[in-house]
Amino acid sequence: MYRKIFLLIGSLIVIISLVFYHESLLSWIQNNEQDRWLLVTVIATIMSLFPVIPYPLVGSVIGAAYGPTLGAVIIWTGSTLASITFFSLIRYGGFHKLGTKILLKYAATKKITLLFERNAFMSITIMRMIPVIPSIIINAYAALSRVRFIIYAISSGLGKIPSMTLFAFIGHTLVTDPIELIYMVIIYAVFLSIVYSGYKFWLKKIEHRE
Repeated sequence: MYRKIFLLIGSLIVIISLVFYHESLLSWIQNNEQDRWLLVTVIATIMSLFPVIPYPLVGSVIGAAYGPTLGAVIIWTGSTLASITFFSLIRYGGFHKLGTKILLKYAATKKITLLFERNAFMSITIMRMIPVIPSIIINAYAALSRVRFIIYAISSGLGKIPSMTLFAFIGHTLVTDPIELIYMVIIYAVFLSIVYSGYKFWLKKIEHRE
């Protein structure tokens, strides 16, 4: 009980702080020196864990400030660490047993959850590649299920690579050659279409097999 209260109060303090100071943090990132990348990674992690502002915007600012390569590494690290932290808070913060009980209580959620757990690595990896799926839903659902921590951590990290790289490249392209942004969006849209189509086909095969 005390652990849950502590987590809620701590989270509330961080969220309130970000609401009032997020613009200052973004400005600091945009105008700071390159050798502060470690501190920027910590800030990116906090901003991903508590998404007061959209993380793609954070990624674009970091990409513009640090370039596409280092920027992508920073926002990928921040986003991955935030996801693992969120997963751990739910899994080990006293919410896991209740959540699993609810997921397996109803026939519809039970079927989906069991399918998700049996194919956790592929499911999480592909869902991470589709940026329209809110990260917080994937984090919470995986944490409340019986997916092993190591499988979640690896698949989540792998799945984040394309979208985090895109955010960094968008930020860098906006300040260098905005015309290239059109080609990037088209290429990524085609990539997502292929991934999503393949994922739907794969799920149908599994359901048919069962």
